[in-house]
Amino acid sequence: MNASIPVYRADGRLYDVVTERALARLQAAGLIARVVRHRKGHINRAILFVRPGEAPMPRTAYMGTRYSFKDHLEHGVCWDLKRLGGARWGANYAPDEVRPIFLQVVTDCLVRA
Repeated sequence: MNASIPVYRADGRLYDVVTERALARLQAAGLIARVVRHRKGHINRAILFVRPGEAPMPRTAYMGTRYSFKDHLEHGVCWDLKRLGGARWGANYAPDEVRPIFLQVVTDCLVRA
């Protein structure tokens, strides 16, 4: 079987697409941190170790921030902002009941030119 296996950098960016044979060489060289397998046993993807000279992954890359969350979309996962009212869904980031507080914080942050 000559399957194409995506290999990702430690920060989640796609590095390359390799064959099983090339993946075995990368594993033998000690470059692969983790191999993710399907429940039936075939390899879904591989993740590299952080390489020398690369910046370490920031904690917010995988934990998020206090005001963001991972939103699962039809075509993948992305980060989205939390709404002030506590709801995770919808387009209203500042509901009517918290809008005055939100606007006060924004005006307090403005700097006069």
